[in-house]
Amino acid sequence: MAKIKVSRKELLKKPDEFITKSARAIIFAREHSSTFKYIGIIIVILALIYVGSTTYMGYKNKKGQEAYNAAYNSLVKNITTGIYRADLTESENLFRKVTDEYGLSKAALLAVPELAYIKFMEKEYDTAIDLYRQFQDEISEDDPYRSLTNLAMAVCFEEKGEMDNAIKTLEQITSAQDDFFKEQAMLNLARVYSAAGQEDKSQKILNDFVAKYRTSPFLALAKARLKP
Repeated sequence: MAKIKVSRKELLKKPDEFITKSARAIIFAREHSSTFKYIGIIIVILALIYVGSTTYMGYKNKKGQEAYNAAYNSLVKNITTGIYRADLTESENLFRKVTDEYGLSKAALLAVPELAYIKFMEKEYDTAIDLYRQFQDEISEDDPYRSLTNLAMAVCFEEKGEMDNAIKTLEQITSAQDDFFKEQAMLNLARVYSAAGQEDKSQKILNDFVAKYRTSPFLALAKARLKP
């Protein structure tokens, strides 16, 4: 069979058969060299911004953690040696430094419930509750700190004499299937029910606790509150 001769004109009509994708890319880049030059500059700038921001955040996190540690150590020292308003003010100022000067750090979020605790100790319960809620707004629904914060807020409500709010807050924990703080919440709820004059509900909670948590370290306490 005679070979079919392909003319040069026909070859030029079908360049895709002879130019690979990489070759076409090189040609395109060569024809648009100025565009690629600017894109390259933009990529370099973005890379520098990324590296700079991560370095900056690392620095902020480090300094924020250092400030948080100083504030926490001050608070613990004051609690163990005796609480005085001047000492709490000093600790509060140190935690405020974390939130104000290192607001972008991870430690800044953890400083919020510490400030709430200080406000609770100073009997500024409304401010403490607001701070606890502020903290909850920043964490996920399944974060264990949420239940711990609810325990703290319930105590604030109890100290204010708002037993209904304390009960509702504790029930958010006790109604959950598995919650790390459920045992403490049940005992607190039993106490609040009793303080609110709802002794029948208090006793029911305690009976449920004794039946369900037979190996709990709080079992003896629950039994002691049960009426014969």
